[in-house]
Amino acid sequence: MTPEQAKFLLDFTLPTLKRETATTAKVMAATPNANLDYRPSERCMPAGELVWHIASADVMFLEGILSGTFGKGPEKPESITSPQQISAWYTERMSPAIEKLSVYTPEEAGKIIDFAGFMKTPAVGIVTFAMGHSIHHRGQLSSYIRPMGGKVPSIYGPSADENPRAKAEGQ
Repeated sequence: MTPEQAKFLLDFTLPTLKRETATTAKVMAATPNANLDYRPSERCMPAGELVWHIASADVMFLEGILSGTFGKGPEKPESITSPQQISAWYTERMSPAIEKLSVYTPEEAGKIIDFAGFMKTPAVGIVTFAMGHSIHHRGQLSSYIRPMGGKVPSIYGPSADENPRAKAEGQ
């Protein structure tokens, strides 16, 4: 991939990343604060752990791209105790990272980065990988919300909880 191709792909991807980040923040904030130990099976992460995993991994990916190094991700501050607070923390960290990526030069967008020995790819490749990772886990989390007693927000279109035209339960 040439630097110009990488910059084109980054510029093409960032508006989608901004929308996906806003949607992810909305899904995290919709997660009920009660029953954060809920999980649909023993093989699944508990809801509270899943919310933090999504937030911290997304931040780790973008901040790692910006610094050129990757660690295990940020530790959850002790002051953050609810999905709504995690959502706010997430937005506060993701927005500036996305803005910094938006001014990347072609050379920065195309710079090969080693993601913890897992893959070596241009910076923009890690952006797209990170977005897929986030969307995957957000889908898991959205399936937890209703059984936890919450309302699922719209993601790619209205949800049954937000759509006034949705049939009432049992109809």
